[in-house]
Amino acid sequence: MAKMTAAQAAVLVMEKEGVTQAFGVPGAAINPLYSALRKLGSIAHILARHVEGASHMAEGYTRAVAGNIGVCIGTSGPAGTDMITGLYSAWADSIPILCITGQAPRARLYKEDFQAVDIESISKPVTKWSVTVREPGQVPQVFQQAFHLMRSGRPGPVLIDLPFDVQMAQIEFDIDTYQPLPVYKPAATRAQIEKAIAMLNKAERPLIVAGGGVINADASDLLVRFAEATGVPVIPTLMGWGSIPDDHPLMAGMCGLQTSHRYGNATMLASDFVLGIGNRWANRHTGSVEVYTKGRTFVHVDIEPTQIGRVFTPDFGIVSDAKAALELFVQVAEEMKAKGQLPERGQWAGECHERKRTMLRKTNFADVPMKPQRVYQCMNNNFDNDTCYVSTIGLSQIAAAQFLHVYNPRHWINCGQAGPLGWTISAALGVRAADPSRKVVALSGDYDFQFMIEELAVGAQFKLPYIHIVVNNSYLGLIRQSQRGFEMDYCVQLGFDNVNAGPDAGVEASYGVDHMKVVEGLGCKAIRVTKQEEMTPAIQRAEALMAQFKVPVVIEVMLERVTNIAMGTEIDNITEFEALAEGLEDAPTSLAAAMLD
Repeated sequence: MAKMTAAQAAVLVMEKEGVTQAFGVPGAAINPLYSALRKLGSIAHILARHVEGASHMAEGYTRAVAGNIGVCIGTSGPAGTDMITGLYSAWADSIPILCITGQAPRARLYKEDFQAVDIESISKPVTKWSVTVREPGQVPQVFQQAFHLMRSGRPGPVLIDLPFDVQMAQIEFDIDTYQPLPVYKPAATRAQIEKAIAMLNKAERPLIVAGGGVINADASDLLVRFAEATGVPVIPTLMGWGSIPDDHPLMAGMCGLQTSHRYGNATMLASDFVLGIGNRWANRHTGSVEVYTKGRTFVHVDIEPTQIGRVFTPDFGIVSDAKAALELFVQVAEEMKAKGQLPERGQWAGECHERKRTMLRKTNFADVPMKPQRVYQCMNNNFDNDTCYVSTIGLSQIAAAQFLHVYNPRHWINCGQAGPLGWTISAALGVRAADPSRKVVALSGDYDFQFMIEELAVGAQFKLPYIHIVVNNSYLGLIRQSQRGFEMDYCVQLGFDNVNAGPDAGVEASYGVDHMKVVEGLGCKAIRVTKQEEMTPAIQRAEALMAQFKVPVVIEVMLERVTNIAMGTEIDNITEFEALAEGLEDAPTSLAAAMLD
């Protein structure tokens, strides 16, 4: 067998497991692995400016394309602790990423050595597996097991910690005979699917709730086939958005306390049966269990056995990978349809369609500074159905879910549960690295944008162009809105009189950070917009700049300082702070308008 360092064996295993791209920041304790990467040359590497940023790039890379596994690499100590937020975000949304850290030599472990921390223990709560490899000969098998675990059952992240002397040690390893371990995914039985469909057939107003597991399993086409065979409308969760096109007649809107549609909530409240597939009944989707479940029967399909009954006990639970379940759902439903054994759902689907046509929020505001609703109307006018949106958290993301449209799976890239500020830039770069042909549009509020703004330099250095829309109200907008209940507006104001803004800067000077200068200083291009008439020329200019310079282009939109976005405490108790649409002229880019085209 060939003799090599354990670090070289690790790189060879990653190659065999399909890794072609890594993100990271080198350091002394991980240099042996970087030496192996350089020597073998088969895995490209993008240098981040912050290790947390690298972990989110790995997330974006995984989320963008089915089958991808993003890899993040860092040195010992703070590099590992910097990765924790990325691991948490990936773990919370069932996203497989592999984080690799360097570590002090084994003899110095637990002796308070420089940059030596027990990252194995620290990261265990937010990983499927976290391990410090203590024997060089175990390195190939540890990496093999890591990929097996990431792909099997509920997907998720793994951290491998490599002491310096373990990386450097010589081992014998035969890569030519290496094979990835078979992936395990639980699968529903036909009897389970037949029972679920029998329960669905008894319902008068059934819905399908499609979660992120449908997209993770690459099963969106099957979901649409099943919905069409049964005539049952679909409510996607935020993580499942795009699993059915927004303009599909059976797409009934999203439900929830924040990232929802008025018609989606109304349809959920009108239903009597819900089939959840690959979803986790997240609290931003459900509100209280009492309101969400009252008067409804539930079937829950999930890949993770302990997810069934975690939030509430369904009437029937099925442990299955979403794709395996939907293959049987389609098969059984289409057989029954051919025999005339499925109920006709036209009236119920028509009621859902009517709510989608009439229960709209207004976007056509003419105010200057701009209201955010008008920004999303402009985005709908200028970005086509193939646009891939990347966003994280805040009023910007909540409004995006209420007003933007998504037509394809993996074209809404969002950290649904963790929601860390600073995620958006890094994840967008990971998406761009995964698919250079994709039209990527990131969306941030000003604070999310400032959190890890330095990662824009990565886009400039490695030629990763995308458009980043920054809606700037110089506030922690979501927190300011939540503080209304405490009758305060405290420590959430980002504005200050910027002494460098100059006497001719106008309103922007009081908004604080001059994003234009910062973005340009990081090697990217920036455009500022103050009124809606400037949006279309700005987007056209951004596309031209991307084509010319191959760097990210930021469009900063100056908003009115205070806008409250619709949200509430229950799906039947949503507060609408702005005027509702009285007709299509108030919401000209709504799906209702598209229905008439």
